[in-house]
Order: sequence, then C-alpha cells, then structure tokens
Amino acid sequence: MKLKLDEAGHVVVVDGKPVYTHDDGKDVPFDAVATVATISRLNGEAKGHREAKEAAETKLKGFEGIEDPDAAKKALETIANIDAGQLLTAGKVDEIKRAAVLAAEEQVKAAQKAADDQIKDITGQRDTLKGQLDSALIGGSFANSKFVAEKVAVPKHMLQSTYGQNFKVEDGKVVPYDASGNKLFSRARPGEVADFEEALELLISADPFKDHILKGQIGAGGGANNGGGGNSGGKREVRRADFDKMEAGAKASLAGEVREGKAAIVD
Repeated sequence: MKLKLDEAGHVVVVDGKPVYTHDDGKDVPFDAVATVATISRLNGEAKGHREAKEAAETKLKGFEGIEDPDAAKKALETIANIDAGQLLTAGKVDEIKRAAVLAAEEQVKAAQKAADDQIKDITGQRDTLKGQLDSALIGGSFANSKFVAEKVAVPKHMLQSTYGQNFKVEDGKVVPYDASGNKLFSRARPGEVADFEEALELLISADPFKDHILKGQIGAGGGANNGGGGNSGGKREVRRADFDKMEAGAKASLAGEVREGKAAIVD
C-alpha cells in the first residue's frame, strides 16, 4: 500500500483524507482519526485480555498437579458438605451439653427427693418405734416399781401421768430429770444418776402434795387438821379446800377411803 500522487506529484485527497493505493490496485481514502481511535480501543481490549490471562494463570497455579478437573471438583463438593455438617454439629455442641446437664440435674433432684422422702419415712418410723420403746420402758418402770407398790396410794397410771415426763430413755436406760430439766443424781451414790426407784421417791418428796400421794400420809400433813385436818372418831378429816387442790389420783384414793368410812371431807 502506497500513497497515491497526482500528475503534479501532489497527494490525492478525498474528503480531506489522503488516498492510498493498495496492492490490489484499489484506491482507499485513509481515515487517520478513526484509525487512531480503533488502535486505542484495540490496545485497551488487548490490555484487558492480558490482565485476565495473568489472573487466570495465577489461579491456575493453585491447581498445579491436578490432572482431572471433574474429579477435583467432586472432591471439593464432598469436602464442602463435610465441613457444613461439622459446623452444624459444632453449633449444637453447647445445646447438647446444656440438655445433658439439665437432664443430669433433674435426675439428681429426683434422686435427692426420693432419698429425702425415704429418709423422712424411715425417720418417722424410727421415731415412732423409739417413742413406743421409751413408753414401754418408762411404763414398765412404773408398773414394776417396788416403791410404787409399797408406798404410793394413787393408781400407777395416774402416777405415770404426773411424773412420766420426768423420765427419758437415753442409750437404752431410763434417766430421771427434775422439774427444771436437770438430771437427778443419787443421794446414796454421789456423782451417779439416780435409778428409777430413788428418782421417783425424790420427785414425790419434792411435791407439795406428797402427803396425798404416799400411803399412810393422807390427813397426816398439809391436808389434815393438825396443820390441815383432824381425827374425829378414828376417821381422817380433810378440808374441802385441801381436797380441791389434790391431784386426781389423790382425790380418787381419798374418795375410796371416804366410801370405806376411813376418812371424811369437812368444810
């Protein structure tokens, strides 16, 4: 392709564009402005393709040694699925732990409640049996007492009703206590706790109505005319006011003597 000249040697111009004669003899006006614009566009496209190529090559370096892309893709998908499952499990670990802890706590509470109920039941049964045993031991002491049989005028059950609370069972033994809640100690054996017989005698001796409790004492003391009562015609006389102050057992005993003609209640 060469520039076309006229007969005078000047460049042939068409529409301001120089004319070139191509190798095939065809004359074509050359549009320089359009050509520059096209060159710039092509240069830009070339640059874009080059950068894309470089980026692709960079990515491809990470897959060096992989000969089967389909197999690699399938492996990646499998790994992705495994990771997703692991993440799901990991996300529920705390929830599973909390549920396990709550279940364990509920089991412990239930076991503790069952144990507490069982202990309460056993304790109740034990206390009931202990109460029965204590009552039997204390009641037996009153029932078998020589002192009560020989020297006490009131019925044994009334005597136990009055003084039974002064005795407790400790280590299988009947232990006496005074009205102030202190243990009763023996006078015959200093430093030792009094036995039942001595303790009961001490308790009755300290009772202001002892004369109404002990045999042969009714009318002889605080309730007779010699300081409370007299003896008229061989009968013991007890003032009505003193009779009203007596314990139920003493009243019953005196009433028996009145019926037998051995005593009288006077105003």
